[in-house]
Amino acid sequence: MTAKAPEVKPHIFREYDIRGLADAELGDGTVTAIGMAYGTYLANFGISTATVGGDARISTPRIKTAVIEGLRRAGVSVIDIGMCSSPTFYWSLYHFGVDGGVMVTGSHNPPEFNGLKLARGKSTIWGDDIQEIYRTISEGRTVEPPSRGTLRSEDISDAYTDMLVSKIELGPRKLKVALDSGNGTGGMYAPRFARAIGCDVIELFSEPDGRFPNHHPDPTKRPYLTSLIESVRENGTDLGIGFDGDSDRIGVVDDKGRMLFGDQLMLIFWREILPKNPGAAVIVEIKSSMMLPEETARLGGKPMWWKSGHSLVKAKMREENALFSGEVSGHMFFADEFYGFDDAFYAAGRLLRILSNTDKKLSDIVDEMPSYPSTAETRFACPDDMKFEVVRRVREAAVRDMETITVDGVRIVRENGWGLLRASNTQPVLVARAEGRSQRDLDEMASDMKRRIRDAGGPDFEWEY
Repeated sequence: MTAKAPEVKPHIFREYDIRGLADAELGDGTVTAIGMAYGTYLANFGISTATVGGDARISTPRIKTAVIEGLRRAGVSVIDIGMCSSPTFYWSLYHFGVDGGVMVTGSHNPPEFNGLKLARGKSTIWGDDIQEIYRTISEGRTVEPPSRGTLRSEDISDAYTDMLVSKIELGPRKLKVALDSGNGTGGMYAPRFARAIGCDVIELFSEPDGRFPNHHPDPTKRPYLTSLIESVRENGTDLGIGFDGDSDRIGVVDDKGRMLFGDQLMLIFWREILPKNPGAAVIVEIKSSMMLPEETARLGGKPMWWKSGHSLVKAKMREENALFSGEVSGHMFFADEFYGFDDAFYAAGRLLRILSNTDKKLSDIVDEMPSYPSTAETRFACPDDMKFEVVRRVREAAVRDMETITVDGVRIVRENGWGLLRASNTQPVLVARAEGRSQRDLDEMASDMKRRIRDAGGPDFEWEY
């Protein structure tokens, strides 16, 4: 039979996931309807079983229960894998040989948010497939067959961690590492994994706690790395590694206590991958430093610009048969020796492997790479119904007389630097970044971008550095 269409807010159906305020926008009725619509969607592809996992947020158990109810009403059988990281969820699709699944997670967003990542095949859906879930609900096309799907629970944490250990063999150098899980799901896996491959480990905030009492779990923002930086310096570790709330993003601090940007990490990984794979496609996320395409081209890669967003990057990787890619926000996708999904633990293992096979400190490796003055990835509030219009106005004004890259928002390119504006796909936020070949160049680019955003009706903001 066909279910009656409930009221759902269309803006929670975003580019590559469903995301909103847990209490106000992801109530049980809405989430159950999403589960039924997604189950109907899976049935159209002949998929009858899905895995479901969830992060450590307070609202996650409730939302997970509601989405499981919706899936089962739609006739889809569910394997509940409990509290887990997003990488564990991704791996569950391979482990159980299923082609559907839901990960309930608010990722790195504030505690009052939550969301759902939906998979088909071995990756998450995005774009029009996400919108199809909304259309199925709003048009009352969800189908509830006579027989409910079954439910069973499986704990795959040990099997997943054992898989990680089997993928990484360190070199002769013994490493000491500080690990900050930020009270997200990282503490369930990272300390055990790092010790199993031979590291001395100092743990910070390993206990999952959805209130995030020590700091917000976003390891790419300096204010949230204070404890990790202090631990690295006080304990003389070779590096510090942080994980976001659902552990698909990595943040790194070198032995001097300096934060690395995601594009710096990407270049470190490309320096290992490209000599073995000359001519490989290098998918460069739009927020990346200009040193990344320049250096990967020098190493024999073929750079190409692409959009931000984990699902979008993974889709482009499949299209290009790419071996590796990443995002400035800390998502790292390895397909050369791994599955191609974003796994912060595996990325940590690859970094540890590189360090264990050299006498150089991580700070030495960083200092060898080109470095240009830049802002951080600066995010500032802008309502969902305004943010795309502001980007459109900036883009239209820039393309008239400037070199631009427009695969995602607008990147204004000059010989001495660049400035970027794009709309976040997950929050009511605009994202900007600027870089220059000198501090003076950066100041000019940053000032120019602020003016362009203001002239386009965008909000005032302060650059983060």
